[in-house]
Amino acid sequence: MKLQFSEKDEAFRKEIAGWLADNLTGEFAQLKFRGGPGDEHMFPEERKRWEQKLAEGGWTCVGWPTEYGGRGLSIEQQVIFYEEYARAGAPGRMGHIGDGLTGPTLIAFGSEAQKAKYLPGILAGTEFWCQGYSEPGAGSDLANVKTKARFDEAKGKWVINGQKVWTSLAHESEYCFVIARTDPDSKAHKGLGFFLVKMDQPGVTVRPIEQITGTSEFNEVFFDDAECDADDIVGEPGDGWKVAMGLLGFERGVSTLGQQMAFQNELNEVVKLARENGAANDPQIRQRIAQAHIGLKIMRYNSMRMLSGDKGDGSLQKEALIYKLYWASWHRDLGELAVDIMGPEATILPEAPYELNRLQSLFLFTRSDTIYGGTNQIQRNIIAERGLGMPKEPKW
Repeated sequence: MKLQFSEKDEAFRKEIAGWLADNLTGEFAQLKFRGGPGDEHMFPEERKRWEQKLAEGGWTCVGWPTEYGGRGLSIEQQVIFYEEYARAGAPGRMGHIGDGLTGPTLIAFGSEAQKAKYLPGILAGTEFWCQGYSEPGAGSDLANVKTKARFDEAKGKWVINGQKVWTSLAHESEYCFVIARTDPDSKAHKGLGFFLVKMDQPGVTVRPIEQITGTSEFNEVFFDDAECDADDIVGEPGDGWKVAMGLLGFERGVSTLGQQMAFQNELNEVVKLARENGAANDPQIRQRIAQAHIGLKIMRYNSMRMLSGDKGDGSLQKEALIYKLYWASWHRDLGELAVDIMGPEATILPEAPYELNRLQSLFLFTRSDTIYGGTNQIQRNIIAERGLGMPKEPKW
């Protein structure tokens, strides 16, 4: 595990930090520290233009191989990119799912035709993706998906029927990757396919879900005889689980270091408020701040350990199994610390629509952290079964 960077890496850090300082100006200045979790509904069009600005500078898809238009950066330099991006307060990425999930998955598992069709739009910051995994009855239990895909021989197309839920930025996306059951008689992780589906077509309906914050950055998506081309399945029918697990591995890749820098920005704001309003004089508050600082450092060191064995195919080391449970619990606790520092009046607001400050939004949004992406309970099962080799939870 590397904890320090070379002189070449530090020179790269100055390059990306300088580019961000020069370009987060003018129309993009308003985007600083905006568009992250709980704030993704803000400035969508401006953030799309920012994606194209990044592309002009060669700062999209930095970890992709050069033959697919990326920079082919080392793990160390990718870590630096994500850290400096968050440190500069650059906005939440509209292209994150395409850049960090769809692209690496297609590079690892997709056909050359699929790469030629879909990678350029992601690279240019002009085509955006959302994730069609969770369903009303298959949230943390992804293997329980009910969405079905059948091949229509007459049309030469896959026809998809079902419902997805918690689909972030589906209303802003051109495409969705969808897990669907190609074998209607299959169960669990057998008989699944991984499909690339165009959102702007008959048979796709996006319905916003209002959150506790009063915003709607994720949605329900209904597929009613929606179609995709015969070659828009990644791998073969039945390969969906393998591809889906590879994608989840990429989700816990180098961008996690950027996530942690965003957490550091939030912690800095919490500490600043505690100093300003006198809450830092309370020894219990000081202790909780210290624990938050220590927890964030531990998170970083485990991520560096996790990344040190990266194979580039999305496969997860055992160290990666604890990551979601750890950061979700830490972030929830930070939200509770923030509202305690603000004081009891922070929990009282006039009627909706609420005008929340950043720390109020943090508190409310982090209530969801231990649920989405696999609940804390499911994460503990995964750690026990896959990491520690313990018996599977009984099915009642």
